[in-house]
Amino acid sequence: MRNTTVLISGASVAGPALAYWLHRYGFQVTVVEKAPALRAGGQAIDFTGETHMTVLERMGVLADIERRQTGKTDMVMLDESGRQRAVISGDFTGGDLEILRGDLAQVMYEHTADTCEYLFGDTVTALTETADGVDVEFAHAPARRFDLVFGCDGIHSRVRKLTFGAESEFVSHRGYYYALAGASQWEDTDAPRDRAVSYGWNAPGRLAVNGGAKAAQMYMFASPELDYSRDDFDEQRQIVAEKFAGMGGDVPGMLAQLPHLDGFYLDSLSKVTMKTFVSGRVALVGDAGYGNTLAGFGTGLAVIGAYVLAGELAVADGDHTVAFARYEDIMKRYMRKADDARPGPFLAPKTALGLRFRNWFLGSRAFDMMLKYADSAKNDIELRDYPALLVH
Repeated sequence: MRNTTVLISGASVAGPALAYWLHRYGFQVTVVEKAPALRAGGQAIDFTGETHMTVLERMGVLADIERRQTGKTDMVMLDESGRQRAVISGDFTGGDLEILRGDLAQVMYEHTADTCEYLFGDTVTALTETADGVDVEFAHAPARRFDLVFGCDGIHSRVRKLTFGAESEFVSHRGYYYALAGASQWEDTDAPRDRAVSYGWNAPGRLAVNGGAKAAQMYMFASPELDYSRDDFDEQRQIVAEKFAGMGGDVPGMLAQLPHLDGFYLDSLSKVTMKTFVSGRVALVGDAGYGNTLAGFGTGLAVIGAYVLAGELAVADGDHTVAFARYEDIMKRYMRKADDARPGPFLAPKTALGLRFRNWFLGSRAFDMMLKYADSAKNDIELRDYPALLVH
């Protein structure tokens, strides 16, 4: 097999998933991650339907994920006087199988740590492609050459920037921001996985949620693009406090607690749009190449993308020119179903009329039809059984 040494940037979900499959097919895998260790906790993410479960089962991680899954969380929408206005079912927000992102990363890591090299606390600083490989420079580790490089480093991908160009060329702001704060109630993996309830309050263009599997607190708000430091969490907390000032319900109490909660994260709802997410010996997987923040497809797309890319490389005996073309064709057909998903306008409509319509819609048959369409979209792909193909 050709092109056997590979570098993966990112150790959240897509990276370890790709590492698992590549090692299984005979590649020598190195994973670099800028964080000093795996990130614990984080928001809950979900898998839905036969396609997702098939990939997880073929990886041998399905049982581990099931043991660490969160319970379903119904979001009860209240007005300022505490009256119930609508319920967003946990079956909608949590899919068939929901798990904290940090727990999923831990499961993926445990299945690859003994067979793949991990470089924590480091990042790629330069990529130079040659006729027979990619010369990679790191912030700390010595420079090395790899046959192939994969960007699995999220919507703010470093590999994408170095290979394809500035983030502004590919990442479009979708008019909303979201913030998470505090560990969710499911961080203790020994806690019961019973169905839970979170409570949400809306104002036009704003949503505040207290409790549940996503995080102790979650906020979403409509806004043009903001200029802030991604490393200054005090500044980011202040942005949230200013955006939600004056809301009723439990929101004032949430804002009072916000400065004392760890695990804070603020980012825009954004979409990655690329004509191609492969270039020479470099390919992007997951949010780096086809992210659509909080749209309900991201983690499933990442895991499926890793499965397809590794499988096509193995079937092509390491020929990246053949495998990358097949990978891109398969994933682009699958991605079309996810392109129009826009969680911001649904969760935090910008007008009072929009809020009333959303609340009515949640109890209608049309909402049930939307759920069925979303489930079918997440499974609208025919997966090749790469492990069986390669055995034979």
